[in-house]
Amino acid sequence: MLPHSQCLVKNSLMKNPFLLLLLFITGSFAAHAQKKYDYPFQNPALSIDARVNDLVSRLTLEEKANQMLNSTPAIERLGIPPYDWWNESLHGVARTKYPTTSYPQAIAMAATFDVKAMKQMGDFTSDEGRAIHNESLRKKDYSRYTGLTYWTPNINIFRDPRWGRGQETYGEDPFLTASIGTAFVEGLQGSDPKYLKAAACAKHYAIHSGPESSRHTFDVNVSNHDLWDTYLPAFKQLVVNAKVAGVMCAYNAYQGQPCCGSDKLMVDILRNKWNFKGYVTSDCGAIDDFYKTHKLFPDAESSATDAVLHGTDVECGNRTYKSLIKAVQDGKLSEKDIDVSLKRLFTIRFRLGMFDPISMVKYAQIPLTNLESQAHKNLALKMARESIVLLRNAPFSGQKNNLLPLSKHLKNIAVLGPNADNANTQLGNYNGHPSEVTTVLAGIKSKVPDANVFFSRATDFVSTEQPDFSKLIDSLKNEDVIIYVGGISPRLEGEEMKVHTPGFSGGDRTSIDLPSVQTEFLKALKATGKPVVFIMMTGSALAIPWEQQNIPAIVNAWYGGEAAGDAVADMLFGDYSPSGRLPVTFYNSDADLPPFDDYSMQNRTYRYFKGTPLYPFGFGLNYTKFVYSNLKLSKTKIRKNETVTAEVTVTNSGNMQSDEVVQLYLTHESAQNVPLYSLKGFKRISLKPGTSEKVQFTITPEMMKVIDDEGKSVLNAGKIKIDIGGSLPSQRSIELGAPRPATAQIMIQ
Repeated sequence: MLPHSQCLVKNSLMKNPFLLLLLFITGSFAAHAQKKYDYPFQNPALSIDARVNDLVSRLTLEEKANQMLNSTPAIERLGIPPYDWWNESLHGVARTKYPTTSYPQAIAMAATFDVKAMKQMGDFTSDEGRAIHNESLRKKDYSRYTGLTYWTPNINIFRDPRWGRGQETYGEDPFLTASIGTAFVEGLQGSDPKYLKAAACAKHYAIHSGPESSRHTFDVNVSNHDLWDTYLPAFKQLVVNAKVAGVMCAYNAYQGQPCCGSDKLMVDILRNKWNFKGYVTSDCGAIDDFYKTHKLFPDAESSATDAVLHGTDVECGNRTYKSLIKAVQDGKLSEKDIDVSLKRLFTIRFRLGMFDPISMVKYAQIPLTNLESQAHKNLALKMARESIVLLRNAPFSGQKNNLLPLSKHLKNIAVLGPNADNANTQLGNYNGHPSEVTTVLAGIKSKVPDANVFFSRATDFVSTEQPDFSKLIDSLKNEDVIIYVGGISPRLEGEEMKVHTPGFSGGDRTSIDLPSVQTEFLKALKATGKPVVFIMMTGSALAIPWEQQNIPAIVNAWYGGEAAGDAVADMLFGDYSPSGRLPVTFYNSDADLPPFDDYSMQNRTYRYFKGTPLYPFGFGLNYTKFVYSNLKLSKTKIRKNETVTAEVTVTNSGNMQSDEVVQLYLTHESAQNVPLYSLKGFKRISLKPGTSEKVQFTITPEMMKVIDDEGKSVLNAGKIKIDIGGSLPSQRSIELGAPRPATAQIMIQ
């Protein structure tokens, strides 16, 4: 029998598992502190700074240079294994040999306006990434896409819908981009006070959004206003507040200097103003561009020197930074300059627990069974549902009710189109490969198993000839409804692609119009007299003015990930009310757009576009009706240092439970050269029919500031209009069926 005192201790430990864990960790540290190590950097009891300084001091010049390539060799004499910095997790762990959960494409996740789900997605993604990393280490597999440094998220502003990589972003708005990006970074990197679960990387810094064909050569020179008002806010948020571990500098030049060697971007802003302590990687081959395409330096040695002195720590590539050895020997930079970068790089690896025993790093114990867990799959479905944007829902041929949702008792359904049974489109780009992808065709068949479902691809995405639809159209005479799943594909839009076909070139789009073959086919479908549902898959805004006027139901399903088919079926047949909102403006035609290579924000995005859009930013319909009323402000007249609370009542006056995305916009009515509208808050809520909820926003002085012509953030006296509603507070939104926003006004004295 144990003595009484020992029994008390045992009982205390059993009642307090945290105390037990604390004692275990303390004991583990004590054991490691007493252990004999060959080198101080191996001792986990020492501070990370002390360990990093010791390690770097032991490296030769050649070893140092090789550790600044993305694929680093082992340093066997010190027991340091190889490591490749390059990994991807845009919407789930990507490009790995293991099956992983594939969430909707980034632009689709932005359409959810759901920061809670986005943070959970980042958390689940790094769980799977850790599981793969842990298994790879066990197998001594140090190949690319096994590491923990993910070059994600892409927080460039999607300023022009023709940019093929816009699908990788969170849309056109700085506030939404910063909010969604922050949630992802916090989820991915974890909350442990000592260890990173994974390291996120904000890219591409900065002012980078196409064209793809000139990204290695163009030199952009935007106004200070546009720089600080549009292009930098999301980067500032992720660096200063979200504490992102890494930043990737862009290919292009800014004010005559490559972004990876920019005095203003890299030194003045990133390191000095924002006090960034993490690591910077170049985009892949960007240091080569210094002398090969920008032609600002005579050779690799000078280019590498300039990049390092500007704070680019890793070259994604394997050539230019090898010349750093000779650059030091020639006196162009010192070994201490290289040490600055090496210390940043090894600090990240130590923070990831790569040099500590597995028993000390809880993330190092995540097993491979974590991949594609049911919780992860459930979240992929939830986010796919929340991303779907209902653009139009009208009665068919004089009927009383809107066409959607469809009845589950339909007997004959035609599912047509190039994206109806296309798993590749759903997965977007920078994607993983899940074990199972549910297409729209499969989702519909599962949802209505007793229906006769006819399928035909019907059209290609693009056609250079006039197809003959007559035979197919004749076969549709007995169908109760026709569902056409078209749009475009990540095989047409994306990063620097070898694609040259009508409407697409090099990864970008030469026109935002829906490819003409699809519009012509939809015209033929309308002529059948059957109800037609048009489901679009796309990573960017499409111009569909004819469809908006003539097709009763139009749905934007983006590239919805592994569960897109089930999500679309849930929405079509009324098991889920659509609640996604557009993170970009949908324009009427190419004529609405300034030149693609013009980086001025004049007449771009909802914030500065003076025309009437086809579908506004923030827009999306539900299967129910929401009413906004009784907007109350804590104050209507304030001084410049005061905060205002805004409260609005949101009521579901319809017949179906639904989520609603409540959006807060500010308009500075008396200021010049400021956005027409600015999104400053949003909350996703869920309401049952006949119920209401009071939603509050806190409007701080920082939220009420604007950027002046010098790029400074200022708070001016004058009137600020406040709109809270379910879409951009424009007349076009109301015309399309969005609820009328509640409006109030603040006077800043």
